[in-house]
Amino acid sequence: MKIAFRVDASAAIGTGHLRRCLSLAQALRDLKAEICFLTRDLGLNSNAIVAEHGFVGRSLGAPDGICNSDPEIPHSAWAQVSQQQDISESIEALEDFTPDWIVIDTYAFDARWHEAMREAMRCRIAVIDDLADRALSADLLVDQNYAPDHRAKYADVLTKQTRILGGPRYAMLGPAYADAAAYEFKGQVQSIGVFMGGVDKDNHSAMVLDALDRIGFSGGVEIATTSANPNLDLLSDRVRVRANTSVSVDLPDLASFFTRHDLQIGAGGGASWERCRVGVPTLLVALASNQMAVAPLLAAAGVAAYVESPCAERLGDEIAKLMADAPRRRTLSEKSRKMVDGLGAKRAALAMLGSRIHIRRATQDDAQLMFEWRGDATTRAVSREAGELDWENHKTWLSGVLADPARKLYVGEIGDLPVGVIRFDFSEEARAEVSLYLDPSLHGLGLGPHMLLAGEDAANVDTVDATVLEENHASHRLFEACSYARTGPTTWIKQRRFQNGLSHQQSAS
Repeated sequence: MKIAFRVDASAAIGTGHLRRCLSLAQALRDLKAEICFLTRDLGLNSNAIVAEHGFVGRSLGAPDGICNSDPEIPHSAWAQVSQQQDISESIEALEDFTPDWIVIDTYAFDARWHEAMREAMRCRIAVIDDLADRALSADLLVDQNYAPDHRAKYADVLTKQTRILGGPRYAMLGPAYADAAAYEFKGQVQSIGVFMGGVDKDNHSAMVLDALDRIGFSGGVEIATTSANPNLDLLSDRVRVRANTSVSVDLPDLASFFTRHDLQIGAGGGASWERCRVGVPTLLVALASNQMAVAPLLAAAGVAAYVESPCAERLGDEIAKLMADAPRRRTLSEKSRKMVDGLGAKRAALAMLGSRIHIRRATQDDAQLMFEWRGDATTRAVSREAGELDWENHKTWLSGVLADPARKLYVGEIGDLPVGVIRFDFSEEARAEVSLYLDPSLHGLGLGPHMLLAGEDAANVDTVDATVLEENHASHRLFEACSYARTGPTTWIKQRRFQNGLSHQQSAS
C-alpha cells in the first residue's frame, strides 16, 4: 500500500498539521505501508522535519506571491498558491508514486482538490480536519478533536458518503505516547511547563512568563518550543535573566516534558491530547479558531482548565486559582488521562489499510491474545456465551479446536499486527458456521467485513451460516454488508457458490 501525505507548515499554519501527519505516517509504516510526503516551502523547511523522521519528502515549487484568496475557503491564503496550481503541481509530483491513498491535512483546500486528485491518481482521499468550514470530498475523514456529534458537525460540508473517525480516540500521537508514563500527581505545584505551539509567532510564551511574574511564582519553569519559533532569540534572552527558567528546543517528542511538570500551560491544539495522555493538569489558551471551538468543551467536561482572550493579568489569575486548588487539579489529571489512550494513529492507519487484511492459521501461541480479546467485557456482551473465561479451560479448548479437522481457526492480520479472530465450524464438507471477533480496541474501524470475507476465502466454504444475538445490531449490519441473507431474528446464511467470485477486497469496498 502506498500512502502520500500533502501537508504544509508555516508561521501562519504552525507545525501541528505536520506533526500529526508524521504520527499517522509512522503508524502506517509500522504496518508495512510505503510513505511519501509532499510539502511546499512556506518559510519553514518541512522536508527537513520529514527527513528527520525517516520519510521521503518531495517539494512543490515556491509561492510566486500573487495568489488570490478563494472566497469559498476561509483559510485559502495559507497555501500561498491557488488551489488549481497546487492540484497541477501535486499531480506531477506524485505521477511516478501512484498512491493508493492521499492524506490531505490543510484548511486551504476543499472538495475540488480532493475530487481532482482522486480522479487523476485513481486513489482514495483521507482528509484530516477539525473546522468543517468548507466542502469536503473524503473517503475517510479523521477529526481528533472533541465534539458532541461528528456526523452532525460535518453534515453540511461532506459531498460523498464518508467514514468518519471522530474524537480523541483517534488523536494522532507519536509512538512515544503509546506507552507513555502517567504524570504522578503532587499536591503542590513545584514546576510549570509551557508549550504554546511549534511556532508561537506572537510570543505567547513571553505572556505566560509575564503572568507568572505577576503572581510571584518562583518554582521551575520550562518552555518547550522549536527552532521555527521567530521569537526564539527574544525568549532565550528573557530566560537567561529569569531564575529557575529554561527553554528546550526541538525535543524529539514532548512526552517526558509533559510528565515532569505539575501544571502545563499551553495552546489548545493537538498537544492537548498529548497532555491528556500523560494526565497532567492543564490550563489551555486557545490561539486559533479550531482551538477556540474545542477548549471550552474540554473545560466543560472537566478535562482541562481554559482561559479565554488571554492576557498576562487574566492568565495569572487562572494560574493562581489552579495552584491553590489541589482537588481540582487532581480531577483534571484523572479525567484527562481517561480520555486518550495513545492508539489513535494506529486506529486511523488500520482503517486505511483494512482492505489489505490477510488470514493465517491460528496456533497455540495465539492463546494469550485470544484469551484477552474474547474475555474482554465488550466482546462477551455480544457473545452467545457471555461468562468469564478461565485460562486453563481456554488453553484446553484451543488445543481441541486446532486438532479438530472439522474446525478452522484463523487470525486476521494487517502487516504483522493481529487484529481479529475468525472460526468456521463445519457441519458438511463445504458448509460451516462462522464466528468472529476483533481486538476490542479496534472496534469502529470497518475491519469486520474485510476479515469476514478474507476468512471465507481462506476456509474455502460454499455455504456459511451465522447466529447473532438479536440485540447485537453491529454484527447484523456486518453480515448484511457481506451479502448474507437474514433467515430469522438471529440467523443469517450466505450461499457463496452462487456468487460471482469477487475477491474480499472488491466485495468489501
